[in-house]
Amino acid sequence: MGKLIYDQYTKAEFEDRTLAHLQQVIFTKLRRNESFALTWKEDVSLGSGRTSVWLHPNANLQFKFFGTREPALNRAWLEALAYTANGPAGLYVVPEPAPSEVPVPTPRGTSQRFDLVPAD
Repeated sequence: MGKLIYDQYTKAEFEDRTLAHLQQVIFTKLRRNESFALTWKEDVSLGSGRTSVWLHPNANLQFKFFGTREPALNRAWLEALAYTANGPAGLYVVPEPAPSEVPVPTPRGTSQRFDLVPAD
């Protein structure tokens, strides 16, 4: 399980694969100077419920992955997550759809920039 840490105090655990997809969507939006909400469901051990944070280009974010391997990114999942991030409720995890035919290079494995949703 990887961790997303917001402003040093708020932490959320996600599977590494999910966290890698969230990271890509979050970095894309922040690179565009876009602010948005991120919401996740809390674990039962934390009392269930949900937590939301407001992400903005100056937010202090850390992504800590448990494993050392970078997971392959699923373009269809990236697009589905980006769709939620651009909506009024903000970014939240949706189930992973079947993989798309076009592989998405990992951010550190390429110098290319991949925009998930065309800028308005």
